[in-house]
Amino acid sequence: MIIDIVLGLIVVIAIWLAIAGVKVVNQVERGVVFRFGRAQREVRQPGLTFLIPVVDRMKKVNVQIITMPVPTQEGITRDNVSVQVDAVAYFRVEDPLRAAIAVQNYLFAIEQVAQTSLRSIIGKSDLDDLLSNREELNKGLALMIDSPALGWGIHIDRVEIKDVHLPDTMKRSIARQAEAERERRARVITADGEFQAARKLSDASAIMTETPGALQLRLLQTVVEVAAEKTSTLVMPLPVELLRFFERSARDTPAAERAASSPERQTEEQPAVTESATPELAPPEPSFEPAGSAVESGVSRTA
Repeated sequence: MIIDIVLGLIVVIAIWLAIAGVKVVNQVERGVVFRFGRAQREVRQPGLTFLIPVVDRMKKVNVQIITMPVPTQEGITRDNVSVQVDAVAYFRVEDPLRAAIAVQNYLFAIEQVAQTSLRSIIGKSDLDDLLSNREELNKGLALMIDSPALGWGIHIDRVEIKDVHLPDTMKRSIARQAEAERERRARVITADGEFQAARKLSDASAIMTETPGALQLRLLQTVVEVAAEKTSTLVMPLPVELLRFFERSARDTPAAERAASSPERQTEEQPAVTESATPELAPPEPSFEPAGSAVESGVSRTA
């Protein structure tokens, strides 16, 4: 009876040990087995795995990509501007054995390395680089973190600067600088437009000088465009060039008419030629003799 009880207890203990020795490794994990405190080189893959009860102890290591936010770090840039920068790091475990043995807590270690590397990047960079050249800074930051992490069996996938906090005074200065730059661009564009418009107007004036009728057509087109607005009052200007055109037209028309009628008028006003030999009588010339002499001449004629 006692023997049966002892055998039953042995069987129960054996079954319990067998069940306790069976472990499950998830797909996103790898198992590192320590036998009597010594790490085994074989890493247990996902699925069922058997451990020697009381002898083996397994540590599971996650091999997924881990997203770690880097706390906000305050520093002074190379151009003496105080900023606060925060970032985010993406990494994963490539060698579970080294991640479990080489470092006590690889998550805490990566976080500290990321903070120190971020402060170092802030001190080596200018403010303009932090604001506009983040791609190069991200590569440099990832390289600085990846150097010690390789010895821990961890691969840094990427590191990105998430946000840059500036003082209020610096924000106002940047806003004034951007406003001045926009105003400069607006003035340059306006001046360029005025220059092009002046060049086109110069070409148009040259064409209108050669062809005065073009000025009239342009004036009529402007009148049509303005007259489309029924709520506006149209005041039509009378340019001097138009008056000169009418004056030239009025001066050219009578000259052309006189030139056309001059041959007929010369034919009508030409006197007829006569063959008469009667001489023309010359008009008597005025006499300036004194009155006495005229009387004497009359008496002598009477005598």
